[in-house]
Amino acid sequence: MPDEIRPEDLDKAARQELKTLTKENADWVARHLAMAARLIDTEPALAHRHAQAASRKAGRVGVVRETVGLTAYATGDFSLALRELRTFRRITGSNTQVPIMADCERALGRPHEALELARSVPLETLPVEVQVDLAIVKSGARLDLGEDEEALVELEIPQLDPNTAYRYSPRLYRAYAEVLSGMGRDEESATWVARAEVAEELFGIDADGNPLAQPEDDVEVVELPDVEYADAEGEADTDAEEVVPVDANTEAATSVDADANSDAEDPVGSDAGHQDVEK
Repeated sequence: MPDEIRPEDLDKAARQELKTLTKENADWVARHLAMAARLIDTEPALAHRHAQAASRKAGRVGVVRETVGLTAYATGDFSLALRELRTFRRITGSNTQVPIMADCERALGRPHEALELARSVPLETLPVEVQVDLAIVKSGARLDLGEDEEALVELEIPQLDPNTAYRYSPRLYRAYAEVLSGMGRDEESATWVARAEVAEELFGIDADGNPLAQPEDDVEVVELPDVEYADAEGEADTDAEEVVPVDANTEAATSVDADANSDAEDPVGSDAGHQDVEK
């Protein structure tokens, strides 16, 4: 454990859950959870070992079992991930990891169970971003069953907006493009891929939703258009989730529709990935 890792490096809400432990134990667990969070994208196996270490000291704490489940998922141990996330759900009553749980069912060759689990949760009780991830997983399960048309319908949710992009929009656009491509609708697929690329550039993220590396001082930086902030209902709110309105009538330098149509003749491969879920 690096000496510079402190309990305060763990998310405040997660630290709050550790208050049932003694201070010494809580600090020890918090440091391991902070390391797991730091390593999960780059060294998932090591992240998982840190999560397991935390679990040995705080196995009845929801965030600990959640971290074990998520790191197991990152390593490809889908049986363990599903078991741990079920425990997290039972401890906390939270449905926020249902998309990952359903994707584990898919990975274990059980698409029917994935759909059943996904349908068991009232959508209105989930954060919008979790609703999007759940739609992507349900679409993937439909593809597993050879139900291409139904897979497309699963993605046709209110958040599939070609004119306004949130940070979750690129992965939804790409999932939709992938299904269209599999159905032989390549021109439409290319349009949605281009929309995803525009939104990724505006938000400064890659195809997996990760922040792009900051440029060095000697690298030319291209100014992107200003973005507006809005809440999930679309009202202006500087504290809410970032949203890019893409209206061809505005002065914005990039419009999802306009750029998508201009790039449609140069499509990106339909196998582009998307974050936390499998296709």
